[in-house]
Amino acid sequence: MDGQLIAFTGVAAGMVAMPGADFAVVVRNALDSRRAGVAAAVGVAGGLLVHTALAVAGLAAVLVAVPALFGAVQLLGGGYLLYLGARALTAAARRPAATTDGTARTAADAPADGRPPAARPGAAQSLRQGFLTNALNPKAPVLFLSLLPQFVPAGAPALPRTLLLATMVVAMGLVWFPAVALLVDRLGVWLRRPSVARALEATTGALLTALGGILLVELAVS
Repeated sequence: MDGQLIAFTGVAAGMVAMPGADFAVVVRNALDSRRAGVAAAVGVAGGLLVHTALAVAGLAAVLVAVPALFGAVQLLGGGYLLYLGARALTAAARRPAATTDGTARTAADAPADGRPPAARPGAAQSLRQGFLTNALNPKAPVLFLSLLPQFVPAGAPALPRTLLLATMVVAMGLVWFPAVALLVDRLGVWLRRPSVARALEATTGALLTALGGILLVELAVS
């Protein structure tokens, strides 16, 4: 039994499942629809694929070694998270809390999210949001670059092993994030109650804004 592989499975699972920008983007899109949530989840997994591929190819080392390039990714990533956070907060402010008679809206009398169908994000937009949120995370290259080599046994060929580890990370993302989207959709009757949905959207918006702000502050003081 490969003890290092078992250890990596636990570490990688915790890393993928840790709540953060990816989680917030998937939840926010899943509140709109199951299709949007799953599309965002697949987009996040696509971002993981980019980071793991860069780490395997050694390009992540170049990104880390060139401060200007790393700073550019950090600026783009922080700015994009701020953009998504602002959109979520704006949507939360516009989302009706209840019908005019004070009762919560239901699927029978209004759209679940309080918006007309044309205003909801399509699968392509959700996929793009998930992908960019993960792909523009400047800390991911550092994490994968430092993590993967730790689980390559001494004397073993590095490339096949790192390919296996990278594939495991992407596979975990393809399982975890769609599961989150489906769970949110499963709880949709409750989560899409106007007051609950508004609170969730505001929370995810605040989280994305905070994470984006942290990246930009770190860039400014570095």
